[in-house]
Amino acid sequence: MRSAAALSSLLLAAVPASAQTDVRIGTASPLSGPGAHQGKDIENGARMAIDELNAKGIAIGGKKIRWVLQAEDDASDPKTGTAVAQKLVDARVAAVVGHLNSGPTVPASKIYASAGIPQISPAATTPVYTSQGYKTAFRVVANDNLIGRTLARYALGTLKAKKIAVIDDRTAFGQGLADQFAREVRATGGASIVSRQFTHDKATDFSAILTQIRAQRPDVIFYGGMDAVAGPMLKQMKTLGLQAKFVSGDGVCSEKLPLLAGDALGNDKLFCAVAGGVTGAQEASFNAFTERFRQRYGTPVETYAPYAYDAVMVFAAAMQKAQSTEPARFLPALASIRHEGVTGSIAFDPRGDLRDAAMTLYTYRQGKKVKLQVVRGK
Repeated sequence: MRSAAALSSLLLAAVPASAQTDVRIGTASPLSGPGAHQGKDIENGARMAIDELNAKGIAIGGKKIRWVLQAEDDASDPKTGTAVAQKLVDARVAAVVGHLNSGPTVPASKIYASAGIPQISPAATTPVYTSQGYKTAFRVVANDNLIGRTLARYALGTLKAKKIAVIDDRTAFGQGLADQFAREVRATGGASIVSRQFTHDKATDFSAILTQIRAQRPDVIFYGGMDAVAGPMLKQMKTLGLQAKFVSGDGVCSEKLPLLAGDALGNDKLFCAVAGGVTGAQEASFNAFTERFRQRYGTPVETYAPYAYDAVMVFAAAMQKAQSTEPARFLPALASIRHEGVTGSIAFDPRGDLRDAAMTLYTYRQGKKVKLQVVRGK
């Protein structure tokens, strides 16, 4: 009579080794430094998708899939970003969700493209990313051209700005967004750029540039950069008595901003656009995701978690459509995918940009982010 251990061994041996296969998805975002809260938001959103996929017990090509997340820290740095990209390639990931910042995203995309690994950024907005001709590069958010154009039109049309100061942090994201905003202001007319200033993404003292701006008495200050700099900048604006409205992109439009800016944030003082947005029936799905996220992590969504979640789900949908987890096999399915995500309908144009991309405009009141409207760029 065989022992229980021997019977167990026989049963395990009867299961084909090919019955289950691991599919590794990489994430690349800042998990250290000033942008760590935004980077962790991306990792957490992707991890939720990974766990939900595992709970479904999906089979692809006759094999049950075990989904594995490999999260890497690019520290918002282009050089580190390329090292992280090579690490993910060496780990034989099937796909990558990342990066957050445009600076690391662009050089990393070359490494992924050379390896034939599909990449979906849930956050990077520089038009350069998808204009390089890489068939592996996609994003699930609007690009800077649309965001800058939308914010310029809002500043001119709704805020009735006549004199505008522009500041950027000299990163690929910040400078690109500020340049597009300024171009649209000039092209539209009716207002003038009275000051163009620069800082950097780790700066803490803005007294010199804000003093120069104050002398011009602008109606609006536009900032291209992230919330870690915008918060202290708003505090110093208040100290100097600068009453201008503050306009910025999705890097500033976070849940942490009220903590970074304190009472300098005020009510209806800051206006920002997040590259994405849902209306009508789609809001229920988005709200359900944000509640699941809050219950799981004990913190609200910062900005990018829903887009990272959708990126993972889009990869999974493309693999299922192609019945393959091999990048070369599912890449064509990814390019032609149509997927209903928590952030809305996802389909890509020939460059890898999101078709019919939406943007959501927000302000802050009583320390809370308040949705104003969803617009679609033209």
